[in-house]
Amino acid sequence: MPLYESTFIARPDISSQQVDGLAEQFREILTEAGGEIAKTEYWGLRSLAYRIKKNRKGHYYFMNIDAPPEAIDAMERTMRINEDVIRYLTVRVDEHDPNPAPLTQSRGRGRDGRGGRGGRWEGRRRDDDGEGRRREGEGERGERPKREDAAPAADAAAKEAASEPPASEAPVSDAAGESAADSGAEEKSDG
Repeated sequence: MPLYESTFIARPDISSQQVDGLAEQFREILTEAGGEIAKTEYWGLRSLAYRIKKNRKGHYYFMNIDAPPEAIDAMERTMRINEDVIRYLTVRVDEHDPNPAPLTQSRGRGRDGRGGRGGRWEGRRRDDDGEGRRREGEGERGERPKREDAAPAADAAAKEAASEPPASEAPVSDAAGESAADSGAEEKSDG
């Protein structure tokens, strides 16, 4: 018989016992039609990627099924009619994976086995001091220049621009190379 993997999402306002009841109802439909469920996993109440029928969360349930296509059609028809099932997906596979789903495996290194939430200092870098703080002066790009070291170049340019006289006060030279102020001084002394 063909092998299938089926996952359904139930409404969040029903209990996990009611979700197990739904799964048992689907198991009965499959066994009546000549199939069987090899493995089931309850993945829990999880957040949805987007709202489905005004719900933000849902109970996820996974099943490995060994059944003829007619049994799958009957099960999906019941899922479609049932108002507690928000979404379902059944996929034909070549073989079942005997390992538990990665969703159900513990991610944790925490003291109570729940695992971390990926907090602020969870993935510390090698250049920290072990308490989540960076060592002084050392970064990815090397030593950071002090603020006063970087400022003199900008200050020198600003002082140079301030020391030059404005264009209106600059002496104007004529074609002979003398400035207008020098030629006026010579004229006065001649006369």
